[in-house]
Amino acid sequence: MTRDVATILEALPYIREFHGRTIVIKYGGAAMTDPALVEDFARDVVLLKYVGMNPIVVHGGGPDITRYMERLGMPTEFVHGLRVSDEATVELAKMVLVGKQNKDIVLRLGRHGQPAVGLCGDDGRLFTVRKHLAGGEHDIGFVGEIERVDVDVLNHIAEDYIPVVASVGADLEGQSYNVNADAAASAVAQAMGAFKIMFLTDVEAWLADPDDPASRISQATAAEVRERLGGVSGGMRPKLEACLAAVEQGVGNAHIIDGRLTHSLLLELFTDEGIGTKIWP
Repeated sequence: MTRDVATILEALPYIREFHGRTIVIKYGGAAMTDPALVEDFARDVVLLKYVGMNPIVVHGGGPDITRYMERLGMPTEFVHGLRVSDEATVELAKMVLVGKQNKDIVLRLGRHGQPAVGLCGDDGRLFTVRKHLAGGEHDIGFVGEIERVDVDVLNHIAEDYIPVVASVGADLEGQSYNVNADAAASAVAQAMGAFKIMFLTDVEAWLADPDDPASRISQATAAEVRERLGGVSGGMRPKLEACLAAVEQGVGNAHIIDGRLTHSLLLELFTDEGIGTKIWP
C-alpha cells in the first residue's frame, strides 16, 4: 500500500505540469493487436482526459492492413519503412483504418468512460496531402505527406471529446493517399502546438544497437538524432524523422516507448525514470 501511495505522489507533479496540455499519441503495433494491451491503452487515454490533459490519438494499422492484403493475395512491399501503395492498396487501407480500426478505438474509449469522435484526413478537410517520395527520390505510389492540418476541426472536437484520427487523406483533386501514421501524428502535433508527442512501438525504445535491448538511448537532442539518422533503417527511421520534425517545429518533446508493456503511456509520462527514449529540441 505504501508503494502505491508513493507512486501516486511521484505522479502528482507531472499531472500538475501537464494539466490542460495537448498530448498527441501515435497508436500502433502490438498495443493495437493484443486484447489486454488494447484495453489498457483505452483506460490510460481516458485517465489522461480525466486528469485534465487533452489527448489526441493518431493511429495506423499496418499489421491489420498486411493481414488483409495477404488474405486477398495482394503483394506487400516496403521502401524506407513505408508501404508501397497502388490504388487497390489505398482502397483497402481506407477500409481497414477508417471503417474498422478507427471505430474499434472510439468504441473502447467510450466504454471506459470518455466519448470519442473518429476522424480521417477527409473529414472537414482535416489533412491536405501531396505525393511523398520515399527517401526523397523513390515513387512508391499513392503514399502522401501532409501539407496542412486544419486545427479548427480538432480544436472544436477536443473541447468535449477525444479525437481519434486515422492516417489517410486526399489531395486537392480528391485523390486518396495512404499516409504514414508516424508522420501524420507529427503533423498533428506540430499544427496543434502540442506539449508532447508519444510514439508507441514494438521495441523497447530507440536502441544504439538494434540487436541489444540493453542499448536503450534514454534521452537525445534533435541535433544528436539528426547526426545518427543516416545509420538507422527500417520502421525506426520514420519514427525518428517524425520526432525530429515535431520538436524542430515547436513541440515540447517527443517520446518513443514500448507499446508492448502494460500502461507504458503512464509509466513514461508520470514516473521519474520513464521507460523509453525522450527527444528534446
